[in-house]
Amino acid sequence: MYYYQDLLGLSATFVGTILMLARVFDALNDPFMGILVAKTRTKWGRFRPWLISGTVLNAFTLYALFAAPNLKGTGLMVFFTVVYILWGVTYTMMDIPYWSMIPAITSTPADRENLSVIGRTCAGVGSALIQVGTVMAVAFLGGDSERRGFALLALIVAVLFVITEIICALKVKEHDIGKMETSTVPQMFKALFRNDQAMITVLAILLINAALYLTSNLVIYFFKYDIGGTGWKGNYTLFTMVGGVFQILGMMVVYPLLRKKFGNTQIFKAALGTAMLGYALILAVCFAGLSANMVLICVCGALVFAANGILTVLTTVFLSSSVDYGELKTGRREESVIFSMQTFVVKAASGLAVFITGIGLDLIGLEGDTEETGEIIAQSASTITGLRLLMTVLPILGLVIAFIFFAKKFTLTDKRVQEICDTLKAKKEET
Repeated sequence: MYYYQDLLGLSATFVGTILMLARVFDALNDPFMGILVAKTRTKWGRFRPWLISGTVLNAFTLYALFAAPNLKGTGLMVFFTVVYILWGVTYTMMDIPYWSMIPAITSTPADRENLSVIGRTCAGVGSALIQVGTVMAVAFLGGDSERRGFALLALIVAVLFVITEIICALKVKEHDIGKMETSTVPQMFKALFRNDQAMITVLAILLINAALYLTSNLVIYFFKYDIGGTGWKGNYTLFTMVGGVFQILGMMVVYPLLRKKFGNTQIFKAALGTAMLGYALILAVCFAGLSANMVLICVCGALVFAANGILTVLTTVFLSSSVDYGELKTGRREESVIFSMQTFVVKAASGLAVFITGIGLDLIGLEGDTEETGEIIAQSASTITGLRLLMTVLPILGLVIAFIFFAKKFTLTDKRVQEICDTLKAKKEET
């Protein structure tokens, strides 16, 4: 969004629309890629051919995305649309076999769980590194040209991507796990609709992630045009670094401590409230004329990101509980189907957030700072106000809706979950 809207001058609404449609297409494409992987048989294994080919192709499209040619208007719109869709397709080619490979590496349940945790943790760290370091890296590599900086950074990431994935493919040893089961999109939704507790959890995942992605999309504009100043890049980096640290602390430290004294549903509601409080405080600090006070802004942001770390853990826990609930209710255990929906919904949330971002930026009249001038354009007071409201009020509304639905409809308390587990265990012992 920032690269194509702010630097290259495309309409924010257009960019947001394409990003949303591509994410939805990507989400729908996942099950079909799973089927292709399941049917693959080569002397190099089932996963590694896709891992290598998908990585190399994705590296090329990644670099192309941030090394856009000197096109204007329709030409640039067509280039962006085609290359971004290709980026999504080629990433799926690599990503689906990468995570599906875990059962082919080890058959021990504990080892599989540990591999999943390590993989997801490293993925989170990688994402945080990009979010924290991009603005400063672009400035260092590109000098006076952010556009050149983005191209060089994308090239470095693409090269490292290919090297590390080749090492992975060469070193990992696959074991034949027989026929792989995959689910189509209709099967995913059918299983979901039969399980009301899974539906509530998926709705919560959609709203929580949409709120977080909306903030992530807009915060760079907030620091550049609202706080501003020559040090805006450093302030942005500091804020995202604090946010990343507290998100990890929320998952690994705060949640385990709270879990010793409180139930998961209680913690979930408290985390939603804390995130809403953080957003409200950011808005209050801005309207009080204290937005340049980085200590206050970072404290408010820490509340939001720590709460989101806790919510991320708990939605996964609730999905696991909904699998048991569904088995008791229907007699079918839809574990793979229910968890497939998590990836689908997270991508949908990302698409929804970037679509709202694009429309919102155009509605508030934000004027991008293109490479033609190289200057930070001063925005009107109404534009700054609109930016603040987009970044805080809309996420609060999403979290309020999640809180209401969860409080009214979610019934899988710790006591209820234990009862379900005991009942299922008893039934298995009988058979």
